[in-house]
Amino acid sequence: MAELTVGVRELKSQLSKYLRQVKAGRTVVITEHGKAVAQLSPAEQTVEEKLEAMRRAGLIRWNGKKLKPMKPVAKVKEGYSVAQLIIEDRR
Repeated sequence: MAELTVGVRELKSQLSKYLRQVKAGRTVVITEHGKAVAQLSPAEQTVEEKLEAMRRAGLIRWNGKKLKPMKPVAKVKEGYSVAQLIIEDRR
């Protein structure tokens, strides 16, 4: 969807109208004297909402149970900290 651009005065007088547009997925750019100063965007979905939407779309199957914890795959070299390994890897 395309962005909407609106001045502060109009936004204040018709806030409900623009909030409906944001809820529908549009982004509203707010301007002051012709310059963009802010942006209203739809709120992010929670992880649970995203997973449920994927399940409904048939992209994933999940029985609702929690996964069993896995053992760590990586091991830290003896005498090193994780921070030291990251610094070493960046060189």
